[in-house]
Amino acid sequence: MNLTGKPDVQTALKALRPDTPNWYNWATHDAEGNKIPNDQRMCWEHAIVIQEGVTKPTKAEFDAKLAELEAEYNAKDYARKRVFEYPSLADFADAYYWAQNGDDTKMTAYIEKCAEVKQKYPKS
Repeated sequence: MNLTGKPDVQTALKALRPDTPNWYNWATHDAEGNKIPNDQRMCWEHAIVIQEGVTKPTKAEFDAKLAELEAEYNAKDYARKRVFEYPSLADFADAYYWAQNGDDTKMTAYIEKCAEVKQKYPKS
């Protein structure tokens, strides 16, 4: 996974061999001995097996796993959007404190804000 959390080539390669996640590395040269530019190395075609007893997944296996991981990522888009708009934990603690002391105003506002965010970003 890259910094955005979106699945990438490395995530898929590791997921295909979960018992040996560090089974691969990247080729630096192609079959004709030409140097592969760094920005073109990290792909299924240039993944090489570096761990004994491990086989490289087929292109079809790789494509299917990457598609599966991307579908899971896309299915959780609502959650990534919600997290920035939900009230903070401090807001909840404050609302809870006042609710325990007989004032439900803040808790009601907190619950309404959460419902608003859920409505804005529904689960698919």
